[in-house]
Amino acid sequence: MHLKALALASVIFALPAFAQNAPAPVATLAKAVDIPFQTFTLPNGLRVIVHTDRKAPIVAVSVWYDVGSKHEPAGKTGFAHLFEHLMFNGSENAPGDFFEPLKQVGATDYNGTTNFDRTNYFENVPTAAIDRALFLESDRMGHLTGAITQAVLDEQRGVVQNEKRERDNQPYGLVSYKLFEGLFANHPYGHLPIGSMADLDRASLADVKTWFRAHYGPNNAVLVLAGDIDLATARAKVTRYFGDIARGPDSAPPVVNVPTLVAPVSETMQDRVAATLIVRSWAVPGLNDPAAPALDVAGAVLGGMAASRLDTALVRREKIAVSASAGYSDMAQVGMFSINVVVREGVDPLVVGRRIDAILADLARTGPTADEVQRVVAQAVAGRIRGLEPVGGKASALAQGALFSDDPAHYKAELAALAMQTPASVKRAMDMWLTRPAYSLTVVKGERGAYAEAVVPPKVEVKAAPETPVLGRRGPLPAVGALTGLTFPDVERARLSNGIELIYAQRGAVPITRLSISFDAGTAADVAGRLGTQQLTLNLLHEGTTRLNGIQIAEARQRLGAAIGTGFSPDRTNVSLDVPSANLAPGLDLFADIVRNPAFAPAEVARVKTQQLAGIAQELTSPDGIAQRVLPRYAYAEGSPYRKASGGGDPAAVAKLTRADLIAFQQAWLRPDKAKIFVVSDLPLTAVRAAIEARFGDWTPVGAAGVKTFAPAGDVAQTAKIVLIDRPDSPQSLIYGVQRVGLPGSIELLPYTVANDALGGSFLGRINMDLRETRHWSYGASGSFQRNIGSVAYILRAPVQADKTGPAVAAVRQDIADYLAAKPMTPGEFSRAINGGIRALPGSFESSYAVLGAMQQNDLLGRPDDYFAGLTRRYEALTLPQATQAIRSVVDPARMTWIVVGDAKVVKPQLDTLGMPVEVLAAASVTGMPVIPVRPIAAATSGSETK
Repeated sequence: MHLKALALASVIFALPAFAQNAPAPVATLAKAVDIPFQTFTLPNGLRVIVHTDRKAPIVAVSVWYDVGSKHEPAGKTGFAHLFEHLMFNGSENAPGDFFEPLKQVGATDYNGTTNFDRTNYFENVPTAAIDRALFLESDRMGHLTGAITQAVLDEQRGVVQNEKRERDNQPYGLVSYKLFEGLFANHPYGHLPIGSMADLDRASLADVKTWFRAHYGPNNAVLVLAGDIDLATARAKVTRYFGDIARGPDSAPPVVNVPTLVAPVSETMQDRVAATLIVRSWAVPGLNDPAAPALDVAGAVLGGMAASRLDTALVRREKIAVSASAGYSDMAQVGMFSINVVVREGVDPLVVGRRIDAILADLARTGPTADEVQRVVAQAVAGRIRGLEPVGGKASALAQGALFSDDPAHYKAELAALAMQTPASVKRAMDMWLTRPAYSLTVVKGERGAYAEAVVPPKVEVKAAPETPVLGRRGPLPAVGALTGLTFPDVERARLSNGIELIYAQRGAVPITRLSISFDAGTAADVAGRLGTQQLTLNLLHEGTTRLNGIQIAEARQRLGAAIGTGFSPDRTNVSLDVPSANLAPGLDLFADIVRNPAFAPAEVARVKTQQLAGIAQELTSPDGIAQRVLPRYAYAEGSPYRKASGGGDPAAVAKLTRADLIAFQQAWLRPDKAKIFVVSDLPLTAVRAAIEARFGDWTPVGAAGVKTFAPAGDVAQTAKIVLIDRPDSPQSLIYGVQRVGLPGSIELLPYTVANDALGGSFLGRINMDLRETRHWSYGASGSFQRNIGSVAYILRAPVQADKTGPAVAAVRQDIADYLAAKPMTPGEFSRAINGGIRALPGSFESSYAVLGAMQQNDLLGRPDDYFAGLTRRYEALTLPQATQAIRSVVDPARMTWIVVGDAKVVKPQLDTLGMPVEVLAAASVTGMPVIPVRPIAAATSGSETK
């Protein structure tokens, strides 16, 4: 380091953290953590929890079953997760896809997940649709097996296996298997919920029906209703729909211990990754153990906070790693404590491993400081407050407490136990659990081993099950009652004394203030020839100001329970603050310092630049990372500033960036005359404006403002072709279809999005239903209009199993062609899109995050602040012919470019049959440097897990 730089760094690091305003005591924040509830239990054993929250006319319905992968015997791994999928494919009195009747009533946030300990299903529905939701949930609880056919089993087995391929196909995607097998060998927690291909192959119709009868009775479930409902109403409705369901066998948790390795175990595996990963793991107690909160603190102090011990030492000071993290994962009966460090290029992993061990040993010997413990608690309390705003979050907290701890209010006990931790208690837990032998795994660059593929046995004709569906036995699906329309909060506008516009809405559900400074910059403002300048600038904002260094910033943020982030879209660059309103003043002190006074200290520029370059290298090993770097070339016309989007940037250009480059970008783009401030808070506008005025009202720009130039939106010249990017050893191919549609971003897109709902815009869209449900070649496929101010593109995404890549492209092209011509949108599909869109509105803006995003979107597109309040009228005025004409006018599969990331030796022969030119590239060609074609390819010789 140069002496001048060293002197600057020393001055910055020596300054104390400033605080014109002290943080509110954690005890004050904790008073806001409360979810009042009432309970009752049906005679059949179903436990029901009710929380009343009238802020929006919606109810969260959450059903948690006491069954997860830990209940699976040998040879039946993946059954709990497979059954989660099966329960979405219709029940005896509600045949067909479970999502169809939910979308019709405007449900939001509906899905299911499976983990080691439980399976849950959830949906938020308008209050008037609660009967329908309860009918559907009760029917699949009590009347499912007659609807499970061999065809349904085969379909969902294929979907689950593609979910597994999609996860396994990621860099480091096989690490979790090694960790759990290494720590929990021959143990109920020794396999992942996604299961093995072989066990999924062997699952029979009899197996899955036996599995259902053993685990999914009402006595093994917890039902939570949270939102616009009261106890009396809930009791009557739950009794009506669930009361006649018979009890099942009681689910018994497996007998488990916390295993201890006899001696340290160290293994190495190869993967197609960009950097070496070092993992240290220990099996530890689960969430109900007295040691759990201490281990939680230990994980956060060691590697779970921005100013953690590992990050400070390995990444910031010694610069031998590009990232370092640690944490405690609390499952119901056991837990896992893990350390993950990505080694910097050129550094010996053995050196890094020794430093990891030394830092851990030092923390175990001395324990954390009192300040470290308090920062962990402040962050945890603030996080819990944020989680209390959506009714679905509250429902999950209550259900988890009831199922795992026999106490719906266990979240309070957790926070109380966390607040009682001391350096001594954390040290005791570390002495007991983290001084035992560790399982260590090092992942290095290299070719992957052979992938364990599915070998589904030949289809066997199965005699119809005796319990065939008896449709209508429980009557028709309940109708939807009178719906309450959307009430979007009033949006007010004001200005600071320097002219910065303040756009504000008040929401009082939780005492949180969420604020975003939106700059007219974005990807379109990145520096031509120096792509990655914007991202490096943003990455450095929280790494030091003229008053605080990065560690001091992180510590101050944690004491406040605040979240400060940066981000960008094609059109805008944002710096955001999310803080308990009691800490708004000190939060704004810190936030303003970060935005207005970045230091760009030379030592930090060099370090963060190295991290960004490592991130680019990681992008080039990821299917989506590779595709996203190529996609803008085809989504936007020649000369469009949106073509600058290139992941973390051009590595050659990033390597040359200087402090002066970053200061120039900041002064040109992150300046007051390009800024608008958006706020959603429980505090009144007068208080919010005064607080922001005090920190930003005197901010003035420096130098000339940056300028963006846009190509005409109408330039849509494009011919069909395939760009194949070779990624060897990929069990799955990632397909993107890209088309410029020639629309300006300011256009009203509603006719186009409604028309697309039945093609690619929803789970029930034809593309997804074809590739996933009919052919079961994919875990999920979708298509949508991507809108920016300057232009709109239509983009499809479909990960598919490698051996079906060519047929999948052909199938999607045919799906689109049919939709635009012979098989257009039907009246039923149109009705579903319109009804679902209107009825979902009240639940779409439940959270202040959603309101804040809507305010920014309206402003960006020049729409009135009350745009969403009038959206129902726009839906109702739209006709089917208008929607059909809209999508026919812009989407054309004959002008679509197909980007495929996959194993070229497997995929290219398939693509060659489609009648389009195929251009084959190496992954190195997408770095921003000249395209590097690969050598010709020889002809081939022959899951938490979610729905």
